[in-house]
Amino acid sequence: MRRLRTLCTAVLASLLMVTLAVPPAHAETGVRVTDETIPGHGGIDLPAKVITPTGHDGPRPLLVMPTAWATNNLLYVGAAKRLAYESGYQVVTYTSRGFWDSGGAIEVAGPEDVGDARAVIDWALENTDADPDRIGMAGISYGAGISLLTAAEDDRVRAVGAMSGWADLAESIYSHETISYQAVELLLNSAHLTGTPGEKLLEMEREYRRGNVQPALDLAPERSVSTKVDAINANGTAVMIGHAWNDGIFPPGQLTDFYGELTGPKRLMLSAGDHATPEAFGAVGLPNETWSELARWFDHHLKGADNGVDAEDPVRVKPNNGRGGWASFPDWESVSDGSLDYGLGEPVRSWDNWQSTGGLGEGPETGWSYGVGAGRGTVAESGTLLLSGALQQFADIPTGVSLPLVNRSYAGVWTGPRLPDGARVSGSPEVDLVVTPTAADQSLYFYLYAVDRYGSGSLITHEPYTLRGAEPGEPVEVGLRMEPVVWDVAPGQRLALVVDTEDSRYTDSGDRGERVEFGSTEEAPAALSVPTGPAPGGRA
Repeated sequence: MRRLRTLCTAVLASLLMVTLAVPPAHAETGVRVTDETIPGHGGIDLPAKVITPTGHDGPRPLLVMPTAWATNNLLYVGAAKRLAYESGYQVVTYTSRGFWDSGGAIEVAGPEDVGDARAVIDWALENTDADPDRIGMAGISYGAGISLLTAAEDDRVRAVGAMSGWADLAESIYSHETISYQAVELLLNSAHLTGTPGEKLLEMEREYRRGNVQPALDLAPERSVSTKVDAINANGTAVMIGHAWNDGIFPPGQLTDFYGELTGPKRLMLSAGDHATPEAFGAVGLPNETWSELARWFDHHLKGADNGVDAEDPVRVKPNNGRGGWASFPDWESVSDGSLDYGLGEPVRSWDNWQSTGGLGEGPETGWSYGVGAGRGTVAESGTLLLSGALQQFADIPTGVSLPLVNRSYAGVWTGPRLPDGARVSGSPEVDLVVTPTAADQSLYFYLYAVDRYGSGSLITHEPYTLRGAEPGEPVEVGLRMEPVVWDVAPGQRLALVVDTEDSRYTDSGDRGERVEFGSTEEAPAALSVPTGPAPGGRA
């Protein structure tokens, strides 16, 4: 354990060295970094790095940056040095309680963590030349969540930059009552590896390992800024959100919902990547789009810079594939300006398709049912946490599938007509399907693919869904919204929907030997609606 912590520190330190040679514009301007121990909530010690600009007159705008889960205060020093040097910010970044050599125990962004952030603000106002009327907070992941929660409690925080954070903790790790297994295991194991879990976290883990997620769900509302949006709005906090389409810990849908409820100054940036990958290099001081926009955000809202931030469309999206450029919109709803609407037909075999496949037709088709075995996976998968999203971002390599190899004994498959001009999927696809399980608890996984003429599919988006307490043999009308995305479907490709019952990213409910029947009725016709947006280049 000690050796691994030492190794992790060495890696962070080596990344930090990349940022130390920022050439000065003139001799008087520079940056001073000092190590401090700041008393946190309840008197615990919070190891901090205080980054002070030299050559900039005070009082200075203050930025407080809580660290991400399982990291220490080296994380943001590169970005903090750049913010201090280029814009004159007084920056304090500290190791969140319970991690590494910080005091206390890991409280999962509880009231103690908010108390720590407020104590750091108090300390900075007393011990640096920080301006009490110009305070901002920023962070990645855990630090983003703490920043938003603190802004809801403390109206001194005028602006926030939340990168790869969450708004609804329960929806993130238990979407549609399905446990995000890879995410939960990563969070728990890294907490034990790099910190001291608090009693609440230990109790959540004990119950989770027994199959009981209720303790986690009980604690989630207090740790979810979605329950405190009225306070954020009342405080008038300027909120910028940066996030990745493929974030496997905090999927983007809960953040687009939160963004829509904000009434103050706000900005939303969504691009390719997985958890924290869009902004990771910027944290160590390297050029980065998210951090550059964050600096502009703070310059406008904390320094009053007339840099055009207030006049720009606040929603900015970049497609998840193809390395396309940014498109800007006045609000999230405008990301979609049309839709491809299909009715799901009965999966059948044909002369040109030896596996049972349903059509995605122009109108509803009702009165059919199709049964599959449950508890066994197919080649349709959502991918691997962090790895799949990073491959999509850096190499434009999607999570793929060979549609002919999807075993129709264990999955329903529907394909649509070729799209001769292609299409830009833009928003959250929606699926309606009648499901009849033979088990009370049954997991389902919905995948939307762009498929070429050879049957090779690229995963556009997906969504887990678990029936809980269903009456075996009784039909259930399932209606769900898949995770939002912007994806460019190439000319000649077609859309395909796959539904099966097992995915390695999640904890599955439903045993082998059980069955699931998919169907479409007059009262509840099976349907797929795929939102579309302006063609690439159609909006800047």
